[in-house]
Amino acid sequence: MKSTPFQPDVFIYDTTLRDGTQREGISYSVEDKIRIAERLDRFGVHYIEGGWPGSNPKDARFFEQVAKMNFQNAKIAAFGSTTRKDTPPDQDANIQALLEAQTPVVTLVGKSWDLHVYQVLETTLEENLNMIGSSIAYLKEKGKEVVYDAEHFFDGYKADAAYALETLRAAERNGADVIVLADTNGGCLPWEIDRIVREVAQRIHTPLGIHCHNDSGCGVANTLAAVNAGVIHVQGTINGYGERVGNADLCAVLPGLQLKMGKRCVPEENLGRLTELSVFISEVANLPHDYHQPYVGASAFTHKGGIHVAAMLKNEQSYQHIDPHKVGNQRRSVVSELSGRGNLIEKSQELGILISPDQARRLLNEIKELEAKGFTFEGAEASVNVMLKRYQPDYQPPFELIDFTVVVENRQGRGMLAEATVKVRVGDRIIHTAAEGNGPVNALDAALRKALEDVFPAIKEVRLDDYKVRIVDSENGTASAVRVLIDTKNGTRRWSTVGASTNIIEASWRAITDSFEYALVNPKKHLEDQV
Repeated sequence: MKSTPFQPDVFIYDTTLRDGTQREGISYSVEDKIRIAERLDRFGVHYIEGGWPGSNPKDARFFEQVAKMNFQNAKIAAFGSTTRKDTPPDQDANIQALLEAQTPVVTLVGKSWDLHVYQVLETTLEENLNMIGSSIAYLKEKGKEVVYDAEHFFDGYKADAAYALETLRAAERNGADVIVLADTNGGCLPWEIDRIVREVAQRIHTPLGIHCHNDSGCGVANTLAAVNAGVIHVQGTINGYGERVGNADLCAVLPGLQLKMGKRCVPEENLGRLTELSVFISEVANLPHDYHQPYVGASAFTHKGGIHVAAMLKNEQSYQHIDPHKVGNQRRSVVSELSGRGNLIEKSQELGILISPDQARRLLNEIKELEAKGFTFEGAEASVNVMLKRYQPDYQPPFELIDFTVVVENRQGRGMLAEATVKVRVGDRIIHTAAEGNGPVNALDAALRKALEDVFPAIKEVRLDDYKVRIVDSENGTASAVRVLIDTKNGTRRWSTVGASTNIIEASWRAITDSFEYALVNPKKHLEDQV
């Protein structure tokens, strides 16, 4: 029996590859844009705006390549402006570049605000209407699906509602398939969006869309308000990337529409890959993924307060607004001085470690004492993992420190040198090694590796990825306690450990040994699951 094609209630138009690239610090290669387009298509967005073919050679090459590709769910759109003033569309270079892109969809941006007509285009109100109408009519004659983006529409409507509506009528008369109302400066509030969209819908019969920027922090709320008022076409970017402070974030818009408002956008199983998509886009953009991003951030369903976690163990709905798995995320708890026993019990369950209420109580007291000395375990879950294992009655640590020495000296002709000696017990063996390093911490790391690598060859694949030092009590000057956080990786797996002391070497040693112990006592698959 043939399955019924998925029918969305709201069409998703992704502009990550055009508007999203206007964020400071983002520059995609053509290959990057192809990879992102393929992933967006698999996710199920309906339109992918690939760029502005008349603006730069990179976008032109992108359209050359995608013209040869088959997309299963998305239509590729080329973006450009209406014809220039006093220029027929068939003689306008930008319009011709849009045709040369060979996309099934063309998105045209035109002016809705009289301020822009007079001061930016430097033309008349009537000529602007002609520019809009003639450009759309010409592209429709060429067989294109035309999305008309009414730039600055809400500001234009507030300044001169009659003229702003006339620009939409010009688009409608000439066959625009969708008319998108844009809050280009991002300054509107949700109730303004709701009111204006409803007023427009009474006068314009073409399907309406919404395009919001986030300058007032309302990009997502404004988008949802517009859909509630009747639009069926939503534009935005993954992770909210965009010029200035960004565009409406589709990673929050999509769950809001589908899970909160009951508007079908993508198949349910596709929505479950939203977090994965968000992380992928941030990696290609070479930007850190926002831990505190709604729905898809690593902290979106992370619980710290002991009362919260205790309630969550009884009923997950008590402190979560949705099931995180619906967007491909997961619930976590972090351990800190604010924790209750429930945090540790849940963390132990998460890690597959059995712990009794009494053990949880004793470990919690230990953690609170350590945090009072400068430790912090929120960002050092590998240290928590190791501490939980050490509370198991049958746990045998893979190695045990006997002693270490670090010498730093300034030798004439050779500069600063650091040397560390380490003595550890592995089973019934005592291993004593020494190594030089680029500083005392590196020397310690090298000496410990030298001691362990023959017994544990897996240590050769473990690499320090980041090393952070923070002063805990700066009022004590150079006698202050310091906190050391170490990020370690093994291939694509990463974990973090912590140490604290008034002695930076001791703090670093604690973090290093926790990191090595974590790597040795957690199977490879378990490490992959934690990442």
